Amino acid sequence: MSRSLSGIFFLLLIVVAEVYGLQAVRTALQSATPLARRSASIFYWLLTLTIWGLGIWAIMNRTQHASFRSYFGGVLLALIAAKIVIMLPLLLEDAVRVVRWAAQALGNRPSGASGNPAITRSEFISRLALVLGAIPFVALIWGMVKGGTDYTVKRVTLRFPNLPASFDGFKVLQISDLHTGSFQSKEPLQRAVAMINKQNADLVFMTGDLVNNYAHEVEEHIETLAGIKSELPIYSILGNHDYADYINWADQGGLAAKQANLERLMRNHAQIGWKLMLDESHHIERNGEKIAIIGVQNWGARMGFPKYGNLAKAHAQSDAPFKILLSHDPSHWDGEVHQYQDIDLTLSGHTHGMQFGVNLPFLKWSPVQYAYRQWAGLYKRGKQYLYVNAGLGFIGYPGRVGFLPEITVFELRRA
Repeated sequence: MSRSLSGIFFLLLIVVAEVYGLQAVRTALQSATPLARRSASIFYWLLTLTIWGLGIWAIMNRTQHASFRSYFGGVLLALIAAKIVIMLPLLLEDAVRVVRWAAQALGNRPSGASGNPAITRSEFISRLALVLGAIPFVALIWGMVKGGTDYTVKRVTLRFPNLPASFDGFKVLQISDLHTGSFQSKEPLQRAVAMINKQNADLVFMTGDLVNNYAHEVEEHIETLAGIKSELPIYSILGNHDYADYINWADQGGLAAKQANLERLMRNHAQIGWKLMLDESHHIERNGEKIAIIGVQNWGARMGFPKYGNLAKAHAQSDAPFKILLSHDPSHWDGEVHQYQDIDLTLSGHTHGMQFGVNLPFLKWSPVQYAYRQWAGLYKRGKQYLYVNAGLGFIGYPGRVGFLPEITVFELRRA
């Protein structure tokens, strides 16, 4: 489907959802007084137009640094989700009515109903639809108020027969997708860093998307991120947002300004104290035994993302019986990593779990799974493992529902 057709479809969906939303309110209150029904309709349209107005204003007035505008956009998203959910049962009811009408017309039977009148059923369904619509609305509002910085620590134990004995019990910590341009204060990341330090990890990785677009977004957080404690070097890589490909640089100095932004971001990694890996390998040694850390630039096989990374170059520099790959986009695992069977563990991020979904031990669902085969958590193919971190920050929707911001701690064990 072309972009223009997708836009038309989305606009039509919004219009239909708005019509059904108003119908649900009116039908749910059909037994109320005329004044109550009229007041409810006026309130419905005032609320709807206000949220749409603020949401459109927020979209049309983007700034380089995140602000309260993103929350207006988030409230609009919550409203749209609620209206679509409200629409579904009412649309189904109308479809059933059409089928019944057609059956009655063809069978030449009277359409009158006995017992409870149909209007009572409609009132019940409308009230049910409003209750169902309130669920995503409340969830998305909660995600902005609390979920976006409700940091969680996930612990994963992995066993490998080729892990050197000196690294049995080695603790690796991964964070990803900080998107520092989305934070409005230093406090959330200060809290996250305190949680990271409590894990006493042997080795720390950051797997891309330090900023939303601009290098300066992280600079007010450099002191905070420099507080992450590690005796070993902290390794980082670039994610798709770090290249600032989503900015129109034509009126900001062109390609030279874009390159300068990337170089400034690289310097910021160094100021934090991180070792930025640009298609290269490094080794960690213990008692004469070693493991290899391979870090590549962003390489995506899905959704048209660029292939900046050079895995062949980075892999050629590695010389150890056990290898960990840092690659931001998990589609790299299917796209190239499978060709390198000696890469034991790949650590990625990028998907965020789309910052929305169901994340239960027995059920995991998010819209992002229709775009990515590997999109959250642990995957295994043969002897190789992939872990997709849900990310520490957020972008676009300023919150999280289901897939909360994540700090992952891996314990490597010798099988």
